[in-house]
Amino acid sequence: MKRLSNRVTWAAVGAVALLLIGVAVRRRPTAASAAPPPPEVSVLTVAPETVTARYEYVGQATASRSVEVRAQVTGVIVERPYTEGTDVAKGTLLFRIDPTTYEAAHRSAQARLANAERNLARLNSLLGARAVAQKDVDDAQQAFDQAQAAADQTEKDYEDTFVRAEISGRAGRSQLELGARVTGPGDLLTTVERVDPIDVNFSPSDQDVLRWRRDIATRRLLVPPRVLDVQVTLEDGSLFPGTGQLNFVDLALQRMTGTLSLRAEFRNPQHVLLPGQFVRVRLLGLKRPGAILVPQRAVQRGLRGAFVYVLGDSNTVVARDVVATSWDRGAWLIDQGLQAGDRVVVEGVQQVATGQPAKPVAYQPAADTSAVGADDSAAIAAPSAPPRIKVGP
Repeated sequence: MKRLSNRVTWAAVGAVALLLIGVAVRRRPTAASAAPPPPEVSVLTVAPETVTARYEYVGQATASRSVEVRAQVTGVIVERPYTEGTDVAKGTLLFRIDPTTYEAAHRSAQARLANAERNLARLNSLLGARAVAQKDVDDAQQAFDQAQAAADQTEKDYEDTFVRAEISGRAGRSQLELGARVTGPGDLLTTVERVDPIDVNFSPSDQDVLRWRRDIATRRLLVPPRVLDVQVTLEDGSLFPGTGQLNFVDLALQRMTGTLSLRAEFRNPQHVLLPGQFVRVRLLGLKRPGAILVPQRAVQRGLRGAFVYVLGDSNTVVARDVVATSWDRGAWLIDQGLQAGDRVVVEGVQQVATGQPAKPVAYQPAADTSAVGADDSAAIAAPSAPPRIKVGP
């Protein structure tokens, strides 16, 4: 009986072992089939292209001409016929200084001049008859010349009591009121500024100038042979109507700021731009050949700077350091790190890891919403001599 019981026990153990082995065999292919497939990512194949180079800077509008109005004579202001803040033509009367003293001095000088002229004429007639000496005639001539000079000076002083605009433009606020006494040229009466055309000044840094020159020398930046056009964006983001032209490039950098002064001229008939107004200035007509553009979401940031994921052999993910310089049409302009034919991961970067395989699909730019409204540009370069500038009026 005991020997039979042992046989039954061993048979039960064997049956259980066979059952476990069968379960393990059935589970093995299930575990193998549970391995995740390579992640699907959208890939952009790099293709260099010629793009518009975008260079933007902060600028400030200034009057194309600004003249300080000052009196050349002393006296009390008795009249101010112009309206402050309005446009005036050249020669318009702005101030009138009490002319009483100067008018009287002018009449007196004219009387002395007339007397000297009569005396000179009389002596000249007597000289022919040898009734007077030549010295008497010479003295009379000198007296006449001095009287003429005095009359001219008093006439100028009288005319200077009429203070007129020296240029056409907008007359500013009066600095002295009616009844105030003017002590001479040291007293500023007002300012007349010409705002059509108007100038916009902007100042790229010395690093920008060096980059500009280097890119031109290496043919990475193409400058048009004509005068550079300039576009202005106002504070509210709207574009100023029309474009201006670059008309001045300084010969040296500013010592205090290390920047290069540039100036562009704009037609401003509606006075949209006012002196002192800050704007954004963009240079037009510059081209960058062989540019590599990568969508924004493809460029990642790490401890060593910017990088992208690139698919290498067998679709293996590789991290590649890049130098991203500026924006263009909602994409980063890659200056270093990529070349034609590289396959850059655009969408799905969160699912990949270096050294792991990925399943590539073609990137569809139309489906990428990250570029919408991304039209800003980083200021990375600046013009330096010799860009062509507008000469003359």
